[in-house]
Amino acid sequence: MSFKEQLDLKSLPKHVAIIMDGNGRWAKERGFDRIYGHQHGVTSVRECTEAAAEIGINYLTLDAFSTENWSRSRHEVDALMELLIDTIEKETPTLNKNNVSLMAIGDLSRLPQGAYEKLQRCILQTKNNTGLRLVLALSYSSRWEISNAFRLISHEISEGKIKTDDITEDLISNYLTTKDIPDPDLMIRTSGELRISNFLLWQLAYTELYFTNTHWPDFRKENFFEAIVEFQKRERRFGK
Repeated sequence: MSFKEQLDLKSLPKHVAIIMDGNGRWAKERGFDRIYGHQHGVTSVRECTEAAAEIGINYLTLDAFSTENWSRSRHEVDALMELLIDTIEKETPTLNKNNVSLMAIGDLSRLPQGAYEKLQRCILQTKNNTGLRLVLALSYSSRWEISNAFRLISHEISEGKIKTDDITEDLISNYLTTKDIPDPDLMIRTSGELRISNFLLWQLAYTELYFTNTHWPDFRKENFFEAIVEFQKRERRFGK
């Protein structure tokens, strides 16, 4: 029996987040440059997006490019940005066909102008779709996000718009880039690393974590469904 057949469709996570790790290791094992792994990782993005849409997941967030990634070699960063632009442009018709809307979180002002414009164009062209919401974390890190939220809150306090006594968990959440997105129920990390690497630190407080040794370019629909089957075996306590 396949993992998809084992799913309880009445008990699905509403939001799945993925740290797509292992592109570089996958490429190195095959004697290629890291970029080769990133290129093949696009297939896995497509597979997981289709899988999530097929079974009715509401949100899928992908850790596509962190703020730390800017410190990689110029060659790799340029190649990643070019891959991002090409993929967004090519996949927009497919997103519309599958009723998927695109969203993005992160310090998007740091993206190259061309990448930013095509990203915004795709977001605009898919905004009326009512199915899966695909969220790309671009130029994103959780510490940047939380620091930015506190800068915004401090500014509001200085202008007298809010008081320090008004600061609650809900208020802080409303100043994060994910303010319109529910916290993930399940976070998947590929390639065997057992850490969350500055990704959605605030939002993952009560999220179920799933780690797999499969490198991202080898991650397919059945791997995605397997993670959800494991999620459905767990009892969520939310700290109680």
